[in-house]
Amino acid sequence: MQRSTHHVERSIDPDTLDFEKGGGLVPAVVQDARTGRVLMLGYMNRAALERTLETGRVTFFSRSRQALWTKGETSGHVLTVEEIRADCDRDTLLVRAVPAGPVCHTGADTCFDEANVPDGLAFLRHLEGVIRDRHAHPAEGSYTSKLFARGINKIAQKVGEEAVELVIEAKDDDDALFRAEAADLLYHLLVLFEAKGIPLDDVLATLRERHR
Repeated sequence: MQRSTHHVERSIDPDTLDFEKGGGLVPAVVQDARTGRVLMLGYMNRAALERTLETGRVTFFSRSRQALWTKGETSGHVLTVEEIRADCDRDTLLVRAVPAGPVCHTGADTCFDEANVPDGLAFLRHLEGVIRDRHAHPAEGSYTSKLFARGINKIAQKVGEEAVELVIEAKDDDDALFRAEAADLLYHLLVLFEAKGIPLDDVLATLRERHR
């Protein structure tokens, strides 16, 4: 099948999916690739999946209109695909995408009335992305950009200073200050990772290997 130059990781071959089980349709769960939030559920037939792969924009089959529709074709709030996976039975899709705005027709971030904000580890990855952007595209007035301009020695020194401050706060009973210093240390560590060209996931992989 002819594909466009848009890169979709783990591309799905429609021929490997079981469309027949669902009467020609497969459910497609859409997840924000940055925050991990589930955004919506739609249905794809073979033609919808093929168009999604060709354009890089999530396209569904409307059961009410009996026609293909590309999410955001009217509002502009398109879903740009980063990855598509099939489940073990090959009859359900997980579509990881980046939304250009609110996903629900009500104006909510998601169709499940959740704020589409990163949580937990997803927030660290989001922050890593912001730091990477500040490194690649320095912004005037950005503290992060100023750190990169000062060089890796100064960044490493800052990490050391924040670590010492965290140790000092650990000896006291002010939990709010301790959390603040811990947050400062985590942030500057992410800046140091970026300066070294080492992704957070590489560090986590090392931890996982040690855990084994």
